[in-house]
Order: sequence, then C-alpha cells, then structure tokens
Amino acid sequence: MSYTIIKNDRLNEQYYRLEHSSGLTLLVYPKKGFNSIYASIGTKFGSIYSRFVHNGKEITVPDGTAHYLEHKLFESEDGDAFSKYAKTGASANAYTSFDMTCYLFSCTDRFHESLEILIDLMQTPYFTKETVAKEQGIISQEIKMYEDSPDWRVMMNLFQGLYHNHPINIDIAGSVESIADITPEILYECYNSYYNLHNMVMTVVGGVDPAEVLAIVDEKIKPSEKIDTRVIFPEEPYKVVKSYTEQVLPVAVPMFELGFKEDSTDNYATSKDLICTSILMNAFTGESSELYRKLLDQKLINSSFGHEYLEGLGYRSLILSGESRNPKAVAEIINEAVRKLHKEGISEADFENARKVVYGKIVSGFDHKQSIASELMNGAFTGREIFETVDAVANVTVNDINERLEKELDPDNSCLSVVKGE
Repeated sequence: MSYTIIKNDRLNEQYYRLEHSSGLTLLVYPKKGFNSIYASIGTKFGSIYSRFVHNGKEITVPDGTAHYLEHKLFESEDGDAFSKYAKTGASANAYTSFDMTCYLFSCTDRFHESLEILIDLMQTPYFTKETVAKEQGIISQEIKMYEDSPDWRVMMNLFQGLYHNHPINIDIAGSVESIADITPEILYECYNSYYNLHNMVMTVVGGVDPAEVLAIVDEKIKPSEKIDTRVIFPEEPYKVVKSYTEQVLPVAVPMFELGFKEDSTDNYATSKDLICTSILMNAFTGESSELYRKLLDQKLINSSFGHEYLEGLGYRSLILSGESRNPKAVAEIINEAVRKLHKEGISEADFENARKVVYGKIVSGFDHKQSIASELMNGAFTGREIFETVDAVANVTVNDINERLEKELDPDNSCLSVVKGE
C-alpha cells in the first residue's frame, strides 16, 4: 500500500494521500524544519446532522447530539483520553462544528504513543446511563455560558434571522431541554452511523515521516465495512425570516453581523467559487476599499470589522461583522454600496489589489500546521483539494469575480443581528 504524492509547483510544497484499506482517508503533510506535529481525525458528522437515514431506517436525534458524542468519546473503561495525553506531554482538544466533529493533538515528542491514543479514542466508544447522565450537567453549564456570550449570540441570532428550517439555526450544543433526551442508545446509533472509517479523515502535519504514520495506522486501525448513511435536510426558502434581530447583553460597544442569504444547494462551493468570493469581499470591504474608508471616517466601525463566507450543505451566506455605536447606519451604508456595486461591478484595479491580498493570505497559511490540517480536513469532506485555491487565485479574472457577484450580496435578502448593552 502506497501514498499518492500531491504537489504544487507554485509553492514548492507537497503532501501524501492514501485511501487506506480500512476505509480511512489518510493525509500526511511533512514540513521541513518543523519539530512539532499536529494530528487530527474527523468525521463528517456535525450539529446539522440531526435527521438521517441509516441502513434504510430514518432517524431523528435530539439537538446537540453530535457535540454530546464528542464529549463522551474521550471516556473509556480504562480512563479518559486527556489523562493519557498528559502522560505523553501532548496537548489535546476536540470540537464540533455544524458540519463535522474533529479530535486533535499537537506534540514535540512521543508522537507514536499520542497517535495511538487518538486512534483508540475513535474506536472504543463507552456509553452508560450513569456516564451519559453525568455529562448532562457539564454540557448544560456550557450551553448557559454560550447563552451569555455576546459573540455567540450575535451569530446564532443572525442564523435564526436568515434560516427558516435549516438546522444551522440551532445551537451546536443544543439546549438544556434537548440534551436531557440523549441516551446511550442514541449515542451508539450516531456512532455506528457516522463514526465509520469510510466517513472519516486523518491529517498529520509537521515534522513527520509518512511511512511512520502509515505503520501506526496499519497496526492500530480496525477495518470497517462501508455503510449507507444519508443526511436529510428540510426545504429552505430563499427569503430570510426577518431583516432585523436584537438582543441586550452586557457589552461596552454594540456588536453586529449583517448576513446576506444566498440560494442554497445540496453541493459544496468549488475552490474557484470561494476564491472569487474572497477577492470580491476584499475588494469591496478591505482596508483599502472605498466602503471601509467611509465607515471608518464616519467612526462607524473599528478594526474589528471583517467578513466571512459561511457555506455547507443547504446553506450559504456572506457575513459582515464588527462593532459599532450605530449598527443600523452601518447596514444602511453597506446596502447602499452593495446596490452600487451590482450596477458598476469590481474594477480591474480593485480586483488586482484584492487578488494580491488574498494570494498572500493563502500562501502564509501554509506556514501554520493547524491551518494546513484544517484545510486538508475540510477539503477531504467537501471535495476541494488544498492546492486548488493557489491555482485558482492565479488564474481567476475580473470577469469571474463579477459573474460571482451576480449570485451574492442581495440587499433585499439580508438580516442585521445586533447585540447591544442596556
């Protein structure tokens, strides 16, 4: 069994890809001069996967189940994984997003032992009524903490203003009420449906030998048969739920997120789509843009102002966010600029400047292990290859950007979410 080597001549970089006989996709990215190693393993099972078909049976699980399962996998009959990592000196963590759950560690030595812990963690689920009940109190406190977090609430309030039916409008951790319905049987159902090696990816980045990684995987991984699991999402209309939402929390300066909802599809965006959106938004809202200077000159924004493109199965939105004493005035100016942008398009000069900025950010990302690992994982789950963005930004034209603009930034289909103090 051997790796496929994937190279990029522009960057003079390469990594190794292997579709392991067990079903696991293995991606190893050696970095010369790096002493530390960052390893992760993820499954394509996030908070929005609450309704699915497994082996012909339709299943609906409580909100927050994916996040709950993430917590519980760290436990086993012979102790929790964090205690084991403490003995190897590795720094370990995990996270659940809307689309995936990922377990990770970084280390400078004893890599072999730490990777074995990671593999064992994924293959030895241990759920009992007692341990599941104990976790409810811990996660309930986490949920309450996020309910009081201005950063989190301004985002989730936006999603609830944008989306009628799609589960992206539900907190990743669920609610105190929903997690009370989670049982060991439900956790095992989700584990058996999604923690299958054919639905999982391992990434290893840093000072590592691909042959060493493969040897550990060969020794430790238990092969699994491919299963039939399919997620189900409700129909989502194009129009937003409402154009404005507001919440009062203790903040010194009001926070805002202005989201522009797009047509949703059952497919992920392509690398070219993402590059076009990134260049478009850097040209439109970047620090050298007319819009940014206007908002800054009127003291309506500060350095926190930025943008994000959120996309996945069944949802796509462009989001502008920041702090402002007058979020409604910011939104009004942005929407006015959006209408002008749709009439005039992006100029060649603005396009070239923005392209250089985007290219610089992409290239700098290849100096960071976590960034590489994250992009490798996302790419494996979405069908996007990590080096595609480099070639896309080099080959894209201003016409490509303006064609992309036609599908984005609809000022009549947006929501402004504000969190302000009393």
